[in-house]
Amino acid sequence: MTWLPFSRFALPCLIACLVLSATTLAQNAASDRTQFGTDITIGPNEQIGDVNCFGCSVHVRGRVATDVTVFFGTVTIEEQGEVAGDVTEFGRGVRLDRNAKVGGDVTVFGGPVRRDAEASVGGDIADFNGTLWLVVVFGLPVVILAGIIALIIWIVRRVTRPRVTVAA
Repeated sequence: MTWLPFSRFALPCLIACLVLSATTLAQNAASDRTQFGTDITIGPNEQIGDVNCFGCSVHVRGRVATDVTVFFGTVTIEEQGEVAGDVTEFGRGVRLDRNAKVGGDVTVFGGPVRRDAEASVGGDIADFNGTLWLVVVFGLPVVILAGIIALIIWIVRRVTRPRVTVAA
């Protein structure tokens, strides 16, 4: 029974690890925001980690410590608003007001970038304006997937089809 001393220490160590990891996850989850269909507003005195929005818009008046990612909404970084990382938007565009700051890149697919002359961007600005980019980014993978599914159905039907023998 050499495993008994190990098991006596293993359970308290396991409990301690679970408690520490749970508190770390709770802290990280509290500092990030993810929404589906509901706009996100970061107030002037707020600091948030990641911001992810699907089908909604993000309004930044405070500070985002990492990145902002929006699908089918808008990103507005208002006066004195700051994003330390990248801003990525698919669908409607990004607006950078006076004294807005982005530490990384601004990438927009399918919408314009409206930037005040006093707004600062630390990285590159990539504006793929127009709906063609949305078709390429979202439509092309759907067409390829549909083709793969059609090929699989054709193969299954061909393999399972009964063979007809022709008498000579």
